[in-house]
Amino acid sequence: MNILVWKLLRRHISMGQLAGFLLANLFGMAVVLLGIQFYYDILPVFTQGDSFIQKDYITVTKKISTLGSLAGKDNTFSADEIDELKQQPFTRSVGIFTPSLFKVSAAMGMQQTGIRLSTEMFFEAVPDQFVDARLDRWQWDEADRTIPIIVPRNYLNLYNFGFAQSRNLPKLSEGLTGLIQLDITLGGNGRREHFKGIIAGFSNRLNTILVPQAFMEWANLTFAPGQEARPSRLIVEVDNPADASLADYFARHGYETEGNSLDAGKTTHFLRLSVGIVMGIGLFICLLSLYILMLSIFLLLQKNAAKLENLLLLGYSPIQVALPYHVLTIALNLLVLLVAVASVAWLKGYYTTAVQTLFPQMENGTLLPSLLAGITLFIVVSGLNIIAINRKITAIWKGV
Repeated sequence: MNILVWKLLRRHISMGQLAGFLLANLFGMAVVLLGIQFYYDILPVFTQGDSFIQKDYITVTKKISTLGSLAGKDNTFSADEIDELKQQPFTRSVGIFTPSLFKVSAAMGMQQTGIRLSTEMFFEAVPDQFVDARLDRWQWDEADRTIPIIVPRNYLNLYNFGFAQSRNLPKLSEGLTGLIQLDITLGGNGRREHFKGIIAGFSNRLNTILVPQAFMEWANLTFAPGQEARPSRLIVEVDNPADASLADYFARHGYETEGNSLDAGKTTHFLRLSVGIVMGIGLFICLLSLYILMLSIFLLLQKNAAKLENLLLLGYSPIQVALPYHVLTIALNLLVLLVAVASVAWLKGYYTTAVQTLFPQMENGTLLPSLLAGITLFIVVSGLNIIAINRKITAIWKGV
């Protein structure tokens, strides 16, 4: 019986309306799935490792003047100054650079290359939340006697394009730094101990030689007991680096920032703002396409209202009359889902290749986020379509 109903109803279905239905749903779902997939693919670039847009951090120091240097003026930050900075409206969090209070010397070399360097050096530590490198190797165990170290990325560039090039030595990639052998010697308080060092990562944000905070606290207590590690540098996470009150506060207190932190932060802020505006427009287009989809269904039912009313008068139930429309909408939504996922898969390969040229550390993720979102949208949209069809046919049935 339903086959006869379908044969009757399909003669009055407009192909133009079905095409509009299909295109609107396809466009809306493709935009949503592409946005979700792009977000999950790009998110590690922004939130892991050497993220360039993760958060706005500024490294703050006190100005060093000639008169202050001659007078022996202390350029460290007091606890009151740090607390005052934390309470400012533009501040999210403040991290302290903990300096080493002991002597550090390091010898490093590479097997089969003949490279052997030794130098006096220093360590600093900051809380883990401010470190912009992968933390999977950023643990220290006193029993292991191995110190993970993060160095500025420009140190590697100086070696590759300066020292190594001038002496015809092999250049090092980040992946080959595991070949470097570090012999660390720490001295102080009448003690002298030897450790092994490993390069755990490279930092774009922090221009210092970092060790884990736990190691620094243990080493200062062991090799410099009774001494206070007063910080001369702070790292500040701010809401908006373009905030005028931020520059005014630093100027009034005689603080300055390292490098172009404020300029880079402003660029990051405006980039995030632009991305937010684009995402907002995309969301509006998605909602509009879903509205067009529902309007197409309503117009399709309205056009066939007379035929539906006749079928109900002949004794067909509302479920029998609605079933062909249910099958039609579910089939179209399933087709839209398959085409949208295929489109996202194709576009994913295109933008992943482009982004990996800029960020080689980006990993090629799976389609699972967009697939799960697509199935969810398929269920939700199909459910809304079925509800709209049932309500319209029920209204016609009650009006008979």
